[in-house]
Amino acid sequence: MRSKILLLLVSLCFSGISLWAQAQKPNFIIILADDLGFADLSLNGSKQIPTPHIDRLAENGVNFTNGYVSGPVCSPSRAGLLTGRNQVTFGHDNNLSSVQPGFDEEYNGLPLSETTIASRLKKLGYATGLIGKWHLGELPKFHPLQRGFDEIWGYTGGGHDYFSSKPDGKGYQCPIECNYKTPQPITYITDDKGDECVDFIRRHKEEPFFLYASFNAPHAPMQATEADLELFQHIADKKRRTYCAMVHRLDVNVGRIMQALEENGVAENTLVVFLSDNGGPCDSNGSINAPFNGQKGILLEGGIHVPFVMTWKGKLPAGLSYENPVISLDLAATFFELAGGEKNPDVKFDGVNLVPFLLNEKAGEPHEFFNWRFTISAAIRQGNWKLVRLPDRLPMLFDLSKDISEQNDVALDHLDVTKSLLKKLGDWDVSLPHPVFLEGPQWRVRQLHLYDKEYQLSQPE
Repeated sequence: MRSKILLLLVSLCFSGISLWAQAQKPNFIIILADDLGFADLSLNGSKQIPTPHIDRLAENGVNFTNGYVSGPVCSPSRAGLLTGRNQVTFGHDNNLSSVQPGFDEEYNGLPLSETTIASRLKKLGYATGLIGKWHLGELPKFHPLQRGFDEIWGYTGGGHDYFSSKPDGKGYQCPIECNYKTPQPITYITDDKGDECVDFIRRHKEEPFFLYASFNAPHAPMQATEADLELFQHIADKKRRTYCAMVHRLDVNVGRIMQALEENGVAENTLVVFLSDNGGPCDSNGSINAPFNGQKGILLEGGIHVPFVMTWKGKLPAGLSYENPVISLDLAATFFELAGGEKNPDVKFDGVNLVPFLLNEKAGEPHEFFNWRFTISAAIRQGNWKLVRLPDRLPMLFDLSKDISEQNDVALDHLDVTKSLLKKLGDWDVSLPHPVFLEGPQWRVRQLHLYDKEYQLSQPE
C-alpha cells in the first residue's frame, strides 16, 4: 500500500511539474503596423500624433533604435518575418501581385518549401491565430490555415476597405474570412481587429498562444472615423490629417490588446513585439520617416528602418534603448528558442534569439552585417557603413554614424570600403535563386524615381 501511495505521489509530482512547465511556455504576440512612418509615433518624436500605448511598450520594454525589416514592401517583408529567413533566399523577392507572363500561378505565394513560425509553434503545443492581413498567397495551398495557423479572421490579399466589404467583393471589398465564427459586419476594421485580438487572448489564456495581429493601418485606402478626424482638425492637409487619425486608432487598439493581457492574467507570460512591415510610403499615405531618407519600396533607411519595440513584463529590461542593429528575421528564432524548440538541420533561421543579448547573457552584436535585395536594388550594412547598389548609377556609400539621413554619398572617398562591400554583396547576390514570381515592370521605373525624390527629414510641428 505504501509503495502504491509513493508511486502515486511521484506520478502526481511529475504531472505537476509537466503542467507547470507547460504553463511557463511564454505567449507571443506580433503587432504589425502596415506602412507606418518611422517619425509618426510620439515615441520617435512626433509632435502631431500622440501614441501613448505604443510609447508605453517601449517604456516597459526595449526600443530597438536600429530595428530593420528584411524587405521594403509588404509581402517580402512578411515572408521574412514569419519564416525567420531572408525571403530572397527562397525566391520571394517581389511584392505579390497579378501573375506576370512566363510565370506560373501555382508559385504565386510563400513557397511551400518554407516553414512559418506559426507551424513551428503549433508543433510545440501553441494555439496560433492570424487576425488581419495575410498577403502571402491566395491559392488554397498558400492559405494561412495551411501554413500553421489554427484560426483566421481577416483576408488573404494586400489590403482592405476600413468600413465595408461585399459578400462577392474582390480586392479591398472582399468578405472577411473566419473559421471559428460567422464574422461580424465591419464597423471600422482597425477596431474590429482589436476586438478579435482581445477575444483571442480571452479564449486561449489557459494555453500557450501565438497571435499575429496583422493590422492594415495606416495602409491605403486613407479612411478614418469622423471622431478621430475631429481630433486632428488643426492639420490642414487632408491626407496627413486622415493618416494621423488612422495611426491614433491603431494606437488605441494596441492599448486594448495590452489591457486584455492584464485582465486575463497573462501579461507576465507574454512577449509582445510591435513593428511596421516597412517604412511609410510618403508619396501616397502622408507618412513621414524623418530623420531617414527614402520611403517604402526602396532600400534607403526610410524604406527598411522601422519602429521596433519588444516588451515582456518582468522578464526584459524596462526602458532600454538597444542600439545594436537587429532585424525582423530575429523574431522567429527568438520565439522558437523561448518556446523550447531545438535547432537541427531542418530548422534554419537567418535571425538569432535576441533575448540573451538583451539580458547581457551574450556579449557583442547580434549581427555582423545585413544584406537586402529588392527587384532592381540591393544593399548591405556592415557596422556603420551602408552601401546601396542600383542599375543606373555608381554604388552609394553612407557612414550612418555621421549621416543617418543618407545625404552624403562617400563612395569615391572610401574606395576600399566601397569595393569590399560591393564584392561581399555581389557574392551573396549571385548565390541566390531566381525569384519565383515577379511584380509588374512598371514598379521598377517607379522605384528608381523614388531614389531621386526629396524627403522630409525633420518632424513637422
